[in-house]
Amino acid sequence: MSAHSIGSATISFGLVSVPVKMFSTGESSAAISFNWLHKKDGARLKQQYVCSKDGDKVEKDDMVKGYEFSKGQYVIFTPEELKALEEKASGAIDIAEFLPAEQVDRLYQDRCYFLGPDKGGERAYTLLGQALKQTGRVALGQYAARGKQYLVLVRPLHDGLVMEQLRYADEVRSIDEVPIPKTEVKKPELTLAVQLIEQAASEAFRPEAYGDNVRKRVLEQIQRKVEGQEITEEPTEAPKTQIIDLMAALKASLAKGKGAAGERKPAKRTESKAAAKAAPTAKRKVSGGR
Repeated sequence: MSAHSIGSATISFGLVSVPVKMFSTGESSAAISFNWLHKKDGARLKQQYVCSKDGDKVEKDDMVKGYEFSKGQYVIFTPEELKALEEKASGAIDIAEFLPAEQVDRLYQDRCYFLGPDKGGERAYTLLGQALKQTGRVALGQYAARGKQYLVLVRPLHDGLVMEQLRYADEVRSIDEVPIPKTEVKKPELTLAVQLIEQAASEAFRPEAYGDNVRKRVLEQIQRKVEGQEITEEPTEAPKTQIIDLMAALKASLAKGKGAAGERKPAKRTESKAAAKAAPTAKRKVSGGR
């Protein structure tokens, strides 16, 4: 099934314009939410706004928006003034510079969109993608939408283009703010840690090997409740003894990894584990009377 466009824009660099359509890069699974109900009759509760000064309930028509410029002091804006503050959506992705892809730290990435060629822009779209691939660079610019101006990066992906919405510099915190004391690492410890990494190393990213087991379990338990059954608590493993000694922990981890590798091939280890977890889950679902 083909993707549905969520918007359109025009990439501009130099005197070249590339009309494009924007598409979501994924389908985020909706969060499982629970509603507040009245304990007495099970009716859904409605949210209300109450004045912090006199405790009176405030209706929507009596609400105004304000900005707190000092503790407890606000400057009030009318809807017209707020509208005037918004950035006008031009639909233009204005490219300012081209830089090496590795220069943009992943900390700046906020969200991604696929870009596809719009009517009449196929040739320019393909040209930009191939030029970026050949130079090993990405396009950095700005894009105005939804009343805001975004910092964006356009990069090639296979035969297409991806636009990454980035955070501005003042929106990204520095790791220097995190207290990290200077600690000496012993050479034998480093050697074992490297061995442990190499033992569990993979050469390719396989996101399909992982799933949200918590979401799956919650949905199954909700279904049990809908069918009139009691929610059963999942069995948990007994807490393992904490190994305080770092060398002992590294050696134990390596031994455990080698033992698992001897039982089965490393490539199948993740799949077998996932299958073992899935089997009892499927059994519970059937017993629920579905």
